[in-house]
Amino acid sequence: MLTFLGFTMVITFMSLIMSKRLSALIALILVPIAFALFGGFAAGIGPMMLEGITKLAPTGVMLMFAILYFALMIDSGLFDPAVRLILKLVKGDPVKVSVGTAVLALVVSLDGDGATTYMICVAAMLPLYSRVGMSPRIMAGLIILAGGVMNMTPWGGPTARAASALHVDPSDIFVPMIPAMLVGVVAILLIAYAYGKRERARLGELHLTGDDVDHSEISVSQFPEARRPKLIWFNGCLTLALMAALVAGLLPLPVLFMIAFSIAMIVNYPCLQAQKDRIAAHAGSVLAVVGLIFAAGIFTGILSGTGMVKAMSESLLAVIPDALGPYLAVITALVSMPFTFFMSNDAFYYGVLPILAEAASHYGITPLEMARASIVGQPVHLLSPLVPSTYLLVALAGIEFGDHQRFTLKWAVLVCLCIMFAALLMGIFPFYSSL
Repeated sequence: MLTFLGFTMVITFMSLIMSKRLSALIALILVPIAFALFGGFAAGIGPMMLEGITKLAPTGVMLMFAILYFALMIDSGLFDPAVRLILKLVKGDPVKVSVGTAVLALVVSLDGDGATTYMICVAAMLPLYSRVGMSPRIMAGLIILAGGVMNMTPWGGPTARAASALHVDPSDIFVPMIPAMLVGVVAILLIAYAYGKRERARLGELHLTGDDVDHSEISVSQFPEARRPKLIWFNGCLTLALMAALVAGLLPLPVLFMIAFSIAMIVNYPCLQAQKDRIAAHAGSVLAVVGLIFAAGIFTGILSGTGMVKAMSESLLAVIPDALGPYLAVITALVSMPFTFFMSNDAFYYGVLPILAEAASHYGITPLEMARASIVGQPVHLLSPLVPSTYLLVALAGIEFGDHQRFTLKWAVLVCLCIMFAALLMGIFPFYSSL
């Protein structure tokens, strides 16, 4: 009965959000409550939900302050010098243009917001592509590949979802994955270099009129009044210190971002009204993400508290051949590509991953290892027709969605495989595990 209820609940949840009958936020709250009541768990439903929310509270706090911190850094103009340098260097060389596109996208997508990344990068690079004669498909492909890798940061979304679904610390997922992500970054830069060489052979290196244009006023900040060019060095040192403390694990991730955000806000915007304006400017992004995390607490709390996830994993174990069980981590990494392409991240991380993780635990594979494996497919996920921001990218670039998919998908799979093999070689998650 529990197995039937569990699978039916997951299927119902996935169907409702994929058919757009309900938003993920509402479905995560109402669907598990309905199934818990139907299953006769009315008496214990309150404590189950509260326990789930309590476990996810640190993740919600971390996401809120991480999004605010990086939004603040972009508003203040921290990344403006890097963007100006890239635009100044690329000029008319197709190799520099393509590699510059990838580097720019990697820098701008640090805030985890795909739509903002696409608007900034396309606005900066599309005129160059038009003047040089390069295909905008290359630009769109490189931007979305960079966004796919940077989407694996804890404030990007998938890592936080995996952490909340399996009740683990996002920093414990992310920090060990950094070397594998760097391998993915190198793969993207090599792809950019290869396409740049091909375009250089086709077009030659051009000297564009206006190469000496003044880039000093170019900024990725959407709020001119919020720029703080005199504080760039302070903001840069603060961000480096934050990243070092994150990797070293000096304090819990939510606390680190709370402290860094508070310091950045006081130094950059000492006026109380300016502080309110900065928070208000990004409140929508924060609410959308944090609300989803707390709603997921109800879903995972009921799934675990009722015993559904355990019953579902036992059923899954019964159908998985014994020979494949020890390979569940690498299987999860591989299936994360098609699964997150054909379904939303919410459906995969809250509906599928907990079942796979519970089954994997019988073979000695930890939830942390399963969480790391589950985020490998993110570069492919962004090409899904279920990702709204991708439509913005192709519209801005002036290309067809199908052309974008055909051009980029093979490279997205390659980047995912590079990340996966790097993770396996570094022991970030196991190729084979057996108790």
